[in-house]
Amino acid sequence: MPAFSLQGLTAEEVLPLSERAYRRLRDAITQGALPPRTAVSERALAQQLGISAQPVREAMHRLESEGMIVTAPRKGSFIADFTAQRLEEMGLICISLECAAAAMLARRGCDDQQIAQLREQLRVMEYCTRNADLLRLAEENRRFHAILHQVTGNVLLIRTIEATRAYAQFNRDRNLRSWPGEPQRALREHAAILWAIRARQPELAEERMRDHVERGMVQGGLIPLTPAAARRLRHVPDPVRRAMTWTPARTDRAPEGRG
Repeated sequence: MPAFSLQGLTAEEVLPLSERAYRRLRDAITQGALPPRTAVSERALAQQLGISAQPVREAMHRLESEGMIVTAPRKGSFIADFTAQRLEEMGLICISLECAAAAMLARRGCDDQQIAQLREQLRVMEYCTRNADLLRLAEENRRFHAILHQVTGNVLLIRTIEATRAYAQFNRDRNLRSWPGEPQRALREHAAILWAIRARQPELAEERMRDHVERGMVQGGLIPLTPAAARRLRHVPDPVRRAMTWTPARTDRAPEGRG
């Protein structure tokens, strides 16, 4: 054994520079630090981030493909103008895609390794929730959904969700910080979704996912609270608690490999 110890790299530190630039810019857009119609350039953003232009260029191309940045000939690039109608439309698309992924998995079934991967992710989220690490929790919430998408193995679904992922970001971070008890409630809902998938109940998995994502979209202000949605969401907490037969294991140490 070596006579020294080193602190392990965090999940953020092992990401490619272009991915870190993408996340930093995406968060700046969704949190309002880069408001709509703000002019942006590779050079200025690279200088702000303290990195070279190449990873910023890759990040900007990705954000442009997601509709977060628009480029006009001879005018340059600008942060997109997110109207209420546009956000509502994208929110409804996100809900449909998430529901499709959950129902698909429940119908097809997951092997033990896939279930174990999702359960371990819930344990990480439970750790972040108990320690009020909301910044990391937001990322771990995204990772839970990303794992679920990947497990479907449906390339078209995964690519379509990737193209709309940034829009879901508008409400997730805001919800975790602004609504009392939101981290705990979201954790219960994620566990209930996994229970339905594991039980191979596609209708229930779709319902649980719709309740979870739609509630977040409503709280985040992306979609309006319609009478139909109000009826569905009014009693969400009790069915979610009844649906759970497994609770994430409590632990006082950080899950391994996550920094």
